[in-house]
Amino acid sequence: MILHKLLFRAFKHGDDPVFYELQAQDAIRWIAASGVKLASGTRVLDLGCGHGILGAEFARRGCEVVFADESNLLLPGIQGTFRAFNIDRDDLSQLGQYDLVICSNVLEHLAKPEQFLGSAHNILREGGVLYLSWTNWLSPWGGHEFSPFHYLGPRRGHRLWDRIIGRKRKHTPFENLFPTYIGKTFGVIRRNPRLRIVRAAPRYYTELAFLLRIPGLREFAAWNCALLIQRI
Repeated sequence: MILHKLLFRAFKHGDDPVFYELQAQDAIRWIAASGVKLASGTRVLDLGCGHGILGAEFARRGCEVVFADESNLLLPGIQGTFRAFNIDRDDLSQLGQYDLVICSNVLEHLAKPEQFLGSAHNILREGGVLYLSWTNWLSPWGGHEFSPFHYLGPRRGHRLWDRIIGRKRKHTPFENLFPTYIGKTFGVIRRNPRLRIVRAAPRYYTELAFLLRIPGLREFAAWNCALLIQRI
């Protein structure tokens, strides 16, 4: 369980690079424990890479990493090929195919998540794996910085936050933050005959994976949902 470490780090230092390094190292632990090969020759795509901290952790383990996002915001010192790419707009097949694709904290920012999930097999080699992790809307952090006001709904919650809290926020529902639900996402993936879910857990407390098997409860109990999805 890493949630308490992340909360402590965020309280003391905000979401600094160390905060994301803790996330990255824990994600790699879970992925490797699932039997995914992470070694020299493993071709990895960090899709929606942001500053590239997660992809860089894979590179340190010898993987060949390609970074992709709308803009190049890679931190200094992070090495690897960068591809400018808009997930909502561009054709995924342009990116090539990989042994492992990591898409971390991106899905909730896509206007067309079903389109992405319907074509995600195109960026995976046969037997390749997609690590998909995102903050589901009914999570305690579903509204991001205006949580828990998001429980008042995606039309009103952020507006009430503005009136009461008055602090600047980065996210606005249906502009750069979109409500996503675990059950619905499972359904979209299962309708793609080229994909299968091989493992699922709340990302920051993977020991409680059973929570994702309980419809309804999982929408509230998972702070962030993590899936391993294999191309078949």
